[in-house]
Amino acid sequence: MTEHIMQPYRFVPQYKHVIWGGTRIGAFKGVDLGAHTHVGESWELSGLEGHESVVATGAEAGTPLSGLIARHGEWLVGSRVLERYGTRFPLLFKFIDARSDLSVQVHPGDEMARRLHGCMGKSEMWYVVDAEPGARIAAGVSAGHDVASVTALLEQRRVTEALAVFETHAGDVFDLPAGSLHMIGAGNLIAEVQQASDITYRVWDYDRVDADGHRRELHTERALEALRPERGGQLKPHRVATGMLQLANNDAFAVMLIDVDGTLRVGKDDDECRVLMVVDGGGTLRIDDGPTIDLRRGQTWLVPAAAAIAEFAGHARLLSTSIT
Repeated sequence: MTEHIMQPYRFVPQYKHVIWGGTRIGAFKGVDLGAHTHVGESWELSGLEGHESVVATGAEAGTPLSGLIARHGEWLVGSRVLERYGTRFPLLFKFIDARSDLSVQVHPGDEMARRLHGCMGKSEMWYVVDAEPGARIAAGVSAGHDVASVTALLEQRRVTEALAVFETHAGDVFDLPAGSLHMIGAGNLIAEVQQASDITYRVWDYDRVDADGHRRELHTERALEALRPERGGQLKPHRVATGMLQLANNDAFAVMLIDVDGTLRVGKDDDECRVLMVVDGGGTLRIDDGPTIDLRRGQTWLVPAAAAIAEFAGHARLLSTSIT
């Protein structure tokens, strides 16, 4: 019988070097990335094949996420999640640093992704950790645009004119269902929760070239098939206040904001695991009768489904995500 110690798991971050990446993730997380530049993403918790997370510390260090689920089963992820997904973890958690604008893109929904790629679709949520003055995010299409008008603007290389663009500030939240045309602009540092899919259809990339002088591939036909422009009016961001409140709730995940100022005990009576992303501050965390662990900004922790009470101490802002 597997011995269970009631404590959360932290995983080895995977740093992704991309053309639009910056230098802020290391400072935000309090780690020295050395000569690594253009780090656009830190994959904090991933079950994607070829990009699977491994446990960072403790007796199970080096264990891949699927192996951890196979070993601990419903104690770790809950009976419903285990029955539905097996050892494949269905969500992906990232920190994103945009030194320059990301491409204009759209992600497919579950039906299209399964039909064409044999995987789930990609709905996502962004929490703006920090934003430089004038930073922007595009979320959906602006009023009056449909697939036909977006198609026409694509043909004229003017698709950015169809985007609904918002200036960003720390604490802004964007809930983006699959099918939403979107773009993360330069100067944004973001925490992202998404379905475990890496399917992206780029429709515009500013004619940028890679190190070999090649332009990145565009996926216009599939992007237009995936596009759901009628959702554009629903994607305006909201800025969160201090406290505990829900940020997103869809068919894939639910995200709660938890602000800790002193000591906070949070109980749960469901059979669900939680993923905690520390987006500001720090402190400590104790699960049931387990050991006390340190929480630091930029960390991500998987809390077992069997946990009943989490006791936080310190001054921190957390994103708490469950699988729906």
